[in-house]
Amino acid sequence: MSGFAIEIQDLHKTFRVGWHRIPIRALDGISLAVSQGEVFGLLGPNGAGKTTLVKVLLGITRPQAGRAEVLGLPVGNVPSRGRMGYLPEGHRYPLHLTGEGVVRWFARLSGVRGAQIGPRARRLLERVGLTRWSGVRLRKYSKGMVQRLGLAVALIHEPEVLFLDEPTDGVDPVGRAEIRKILQEEKQRGTTIFINSHLLSEIERTCDRVAILSQGRILRCGTVSDLTDRGLDYRVEAGTVAPAVVEAIRANGTPVEATNGCLHLRVPSLERLNACLDSLRSAGCLIRQVTPERSTLEESFIQILGEEETRP
Repeated sequence: MSGFAIEIQDLHKTFRVGWHRIPIRALDGISLAVSQGEVFGLLGPNGAGKTTLVKVLLGITRPQAGRAEVLGLPVGNVPSRGRMGYLPEGHRYPLHLTGEGVVRWFARLSGVRGAQIGPRARRLLERVGLTRWSGVRLRKYSKGMVQRLGLAVALIHEPEVLFLDEPTDGVDPVGRAEIRKILQEEKQRGTTIFINSHLLSEIERTCDRVAILSQGRILRCGTVSDLTDRGLDYRVEAGTVAPAVVEAIRANGTPVEATNGCLHLRVPSLERLNACLDSLRSAGCLIRQVTPERSTLEESFIQILGEEETRP
């Protein structure tokens, strides 16, 4: 497979709710493309349309207009579904089954051949850290363990595209690190991974690109660096800096704050940044490090949503 794993053009989906059949636009002209082997994150507040978009891509619900393809085939195409893995949010399995029993059951449903089921199930349970619990019935599993099991189920047929809805929900920090490792391994194998999550710190660590969805529309799409870049804000570690030096930089029109042995500069250009550094050197300050400052993904997410709310 080459090219794009997921392509969407002008996708619309409207629901009608209430006694008066009021239309609610769940998706409003969405267009995006996700490449093979890319880890793509979809962010948005509750009701933004994230789950609706995933259901469209899985062929569970149909759009009113637009075009969507997964693996070069129209959404809903039966052969393409066999090449997808899906971990839904809040998934449930029969509590009388064991962990290995669940994985084996879904392996058969996914078309894995009989001789491959046992070895593949055991290998996946080891990958998600459930080997010791493989023979234990699910009624004794914690929420985080059920989440790990769901990831094993989603991977059992070695999908080319993996849809994950809140994959680390209820998982402890060690488990989240292990899941990130598995997703990186899948990415290296060429798997395209599409993640919905409210844990923005996990998205920040995992995804190559991110889209922010609100009221059915994509507000911003780009790399995590694109979304968190604060422009020409810099953090300068320069040891002890005399207050007079800070005041001199400020007097030249450069906003500067000194906190915890560091200077935080907001400069209009790289030329002004270098002029500030020259002033520090002239004052005998030893500069240890100059670092561009970035917002966290959570800060950028809140800011972008706030800008949308204030837009007329």
